[in-house]
Amino acid sequence: MQGTIQNRESFLLNVAKRLGREKVNSVCKTPEYKYNPQNSVLQGLTQDQLVEVLKEQCKNIHTTVIMANRQDLPTILSDTVKSLGGGTISVPDDKRFAEMGLDTLMEQEWPNQGIEIQVWDPAKGKENIVYVEKANIGIVISDITLAESGTVTILNDKGKGRNINFLPLNSIMIVPKSTIVPRITQAAKILREKVKNGEKVPSCVNFISGPSNSADIELNLVVGVHGPVRATYIVVDDI
Repeated sequence: MQGTIQNRESFLLNVAKRLGREKVNSVCKTPEYKYNPQNSVLQGLTQDQLVEVLKEQCKNIHTTVIMANRQDLPTILSDTVKSLGGGTISVPDDKRFAEMGLDTLMEQEWPNQGIEIQVWDPAKGKENIVYVEKANIGIVISDITLAESGTVTILNDKGKGRNINFLPLNSIMIVPKSTIVPRITQAAKILREKVKNGEKVPSCVNFISGPSNSADIELNLVVGVHGPVRATYIVVDDI
């Protein structure tokens, strides 16, 4: 569903009138800065070097990093789920799982092992949330990954409910190596380009840096208040 804008001109004219000024008709121009230091951070690094930056940062945000290739990804993911206690799993409706060769694991092996897995279904509405909040593990795939801050970016649409990122006790985030960029600067540029090219960008874009970490004024760390207690990144060499 795509919304339409109605009565915009009359609304803006009324706002301008209440502010005691004429309606602004000129278009705001993007400022041109003399210096752009944000573009030089981690500039020129290879994907392998960015992976190392990501791994180092993950040590600071209490996140486990596991390296994998396409062939051993199903085994590594299965072992990771076992290490976290198995149980119920929640995943988005994401075709990339099948592209990564995980369909057999999710559709056959886990059910045969008694591991219940639920795929987010927008038609079920709040039923999804009821299941996700009871899930032991949520598994998602990163859309853009920021090496500098150890951040996974999830573009949540109707088939990728945001609750999968936050409600389960444990979070496994599959990070395709090709999605790793230096920092938020590049992520913002990618999103701007999508908008410029007319691509649909979800209204909910989540930047997630490891498990939930909160601290009070005395810097006493509390884990898991606003999200998963444990986070694992599985970096997949897809290049």
